[in-house]
Parts: sequence; C-alpha cells; structure tokens
Amino acid sequence: MPQSYSREEKSASNKIVVDSGMTQTTSIGASVRFWEKVRRTLDMIKFEHSIFALPFALTGAMLGWREEGFALAGPWGKLVWIVAAMVGARSAAMTFNRILDAAIDARNPRTANRHIPSGSLSRAFAWGFLSLSAGVFFLASGMLNGLCLALSPVALGVILFYSYTKRFTASAHLVLGLSLGIAPAAAWIAVTGGLDWRIGLLSGAVLFWTAGFDIIYACQDVDFDRREGLYSIPARWGIEQALLLSRGFHVVTVLLLMGLSWVYGLSIWPAWPVAALLLYEHSLVSAQDMSKVDLAFFTVNGFIGIAYFAGMAIEVYRNV
Repeated sequence: MPQSYSREEKSASNKIVVDSGMTQTTSIGASVRFWEKVRRTLDMIKFEHSIFALPFALTGAMLGWREEGFALAGPWGKLVWIVAAMVGARSAAMTFNRILDAAIDARNPRTANRHIPSGSLSRAFAWGFLSLSAGVFFLASGMLNGLCLALSPVALGVILFYSYTKRFTASAHLVLGLSLGIAPAAAWIAVTGGLDWRIGLLSGAVLFWTAGFDIIYACQDVDFDRREGLYSIPARWGIEQALLLSRGFHVVTVLLLMGLSWVYGLSIWPAWPVAALLLYEHSLVSAQDMSKVDLAFFTVNGFIGIAYFAGMAIEVYRNV
C-alpha cells in the first residue's frame, strides 16, 4: 500500500529541504566571497609584477647550475621551490607595505582607491594573507637547503623593513633595490648551497636597476611626499635631479651586468637589450611630462628581466 504522510510530517520534510538549500546557498556564497577576496588581494599586491625580479633570480639559479657542471639532481624541483620562495616573499612584502601605508594611501589622491583604504579588503584578511605568504616562503626555503632556511628570516626582515624607510630616509629606493637584489644571490645559494662574490654583481645590478625605476615612479608623488613629510629622492632634490640620478643608477646596472658576464667567461651582449630598454624607459619621462610613467615603470621593466634572462640562457647554452 502507498505510504501516507500527515500534514505535520510533510511540513517537516519541506522545512528540511528548504534549510538544506539555504545552507548550500550560504556555503556557495561564502566560498564566492572568499575567492573574491583572494582575487582582490592578488590585485592589491600586483601579483603579475612578480615577473620584475623573477628572471634575475632564474639567471642566478642558471649560473649556479652551470657552476655545478649541470650535474645537479632534480633541477626542476629546485626551480619550483625557488619560484615559490620568490612569490611568497614578494607577496608578504607587498601585503605588509599595503597594511602599513593604508593611512598614508588614504590621504593620497593617487592611491586612495587601493583596497585597504577603500574598504574592499579588511586589514584582518590582509594579515592572514601575509602570514600565509610568509609561511610559503619559509617552507620553500627549507625545501631548498639548510642555508636558505637559516638565512630566510634575514631576507624577509630586509624586505619588510623597506616599508618603513620612506618615513626617515631618502635612500628608501636603495633599500627597495636591496630587497629585490637579494633574489639572484638567494637563487645561487639554493642551487649551490654556498655563496660566491661573483653573483654579487648580479645582485648589485638588480639593486641599482630597481632603485632607478623606483625613483622614476616616486616622481609622481613629489608634492604629496613633501606635504606629508615623507622621504624620497624626488621630494628632496626635485624631479630633474632625481631623473639624472636614476639614469646614473641605470648606467651602473648595465656596467655590472657586463662585469657579471666577464667574470663568468661569457659574452657581454645580453646587457645590450637591457641598455636599449632602459634608454627607451628614460625617453618616456621628463621633469615636464610624467604622463607615461606607468608605461615606463610597468611595461618596460617587465620586458627588461625577460630579455636579460633569455640572452643569458642563450649565452650559457652556447658555452656549455
């Protein structure tokens, strides 16, 4: 016989179905909101700009592999952990910078729409993402070798410290350069297990390259920095003098890249595309016109690292 249900049983059954549907909808909504926060966080830290220093780190790893006679076991595994360490460290540093500078960014018309000042991301979520990124960095360092793990707190301390420097020194650009310049030496250590003075030439090149383009970027905020009592080379010496210093830094960059090739017995030609791109970068900006600073800062600098790594890879392959 067909089973019959009372009105109360049917009502209870319908309530269970409705509650189950609401729970599922709530769960989906929470998941969507979480991933939207992740997307906003990646946008906040300009995740795609990890490409700036990564090719130089890979160059350091490649030279280390060459130094080991290309006999390194599991080079692809090392490469994955080097990339993970780079991305983790940069993500932690950028997130910390956005948290620390949130109040300053809120007062600057150029940056007021950034995620934390605008309220589209909470500080609590940003701190959580920073902790996760630092954890990835430490894990990757440990997976590379003991020396990388031992030095990882020092490296993270340096790159986090940068965010404080514009509060007390115009040399903040150089500290940022040091933060990125660590990467090639760190990659060398990851592959070889030790350090060599020669790789310091590549770290120095990245330091001056980064400081040079950061000076250009800081020219946008001269008036704001002076009003807020923040330190930068453009705020201290003016845009024209700052751009001259930036050009000088980039000349040093090219010379150091040439020196790097020389001490490793390689041709200096991979430095020429870098020189050409830097010349183009400086042609885009002047003390009278900073309208193309984004093109100079983001697009050109993205190509510089890629062009240099490609050139060095060809040169290393030619000299196997």
